[in-house]
Amino acid sequence: MDSKYYSKNLSGERLRRVYEIAQPRIQQYFDAEINHVISRIDDYTSLLELGCGYGRVLKQLAGHIENAVGIDISPDNISYAKKYLAGESNCYVYEMDALSLDFDDNEFDMVICVQNGISSFRVDPAELIMESLRVAQPGGLVLFSSYSEKIWPERLRWFEMQSDEDLLGEIDREKTGDGVIVCKDGFRATTTSSQEFRQFCDQLMVEHRIIEVDESSLFCETIVP
Repeated sequence: MDSKYYSKNLSGERLRRVYEIAQPRIQQYFDAEINHVISRIDDYTSLLELGCGYGRVLKQLAGHIENAVGIDISPDNISYAKKYLAGESNCYVYEMDALSLDFDDNEFDMVICVQNGISSFRVDPAELIMESLRVAQPGGLVLFSSYSEKIWPERLRWFEMQSDEDLLGEIDREKTGDGVIVCKDGFRATTTSSQEFRQFCDQLMVEHRIIEVDESSLFCETIVP
């Protein structure tokens, strides 16, 4: 899926609606991702989220870390996030390209990219991981997540619900399947498998581990050398 689709059609209030309409199993998946990130914060004090959207994740992490920064390529998301996070004095959001971060080397203890951002951004995943490693401190943690294949039926139903509310185009049934969701308006959502995560990290020669959470998420975790 082209990130421009999100910027044009799924940003701000519309993006928030995407999460509000999700059925209980998908809400459980959201919570499981957040809880896993929180469990990995430990004594880290600064965090960067790639693709922060309207600030949904940052708001839930704000009470667990000293400073939380989010970036997103959509100006509508950033504008909405500033209002949504107005009560969180330790949260900051910026309009920025995840492949060209305007941050110094080794600036953050943690870098996260959840909710399948590694696939949704439609950029070279190895470049995305490499840029994330650049801005993370030695000994810091970089987390990327994608969907587990075990949640496919519920994930498909959630996207059908989005289509029913005209948040997405009509689902193309002939092209949808095997973890890929395609809409007739050009939207296309894929996933990143554990094998693909390993290939990207091996390409960069960084140690990593793959963890399945809640039978809904695959997390690729890298400790920065």
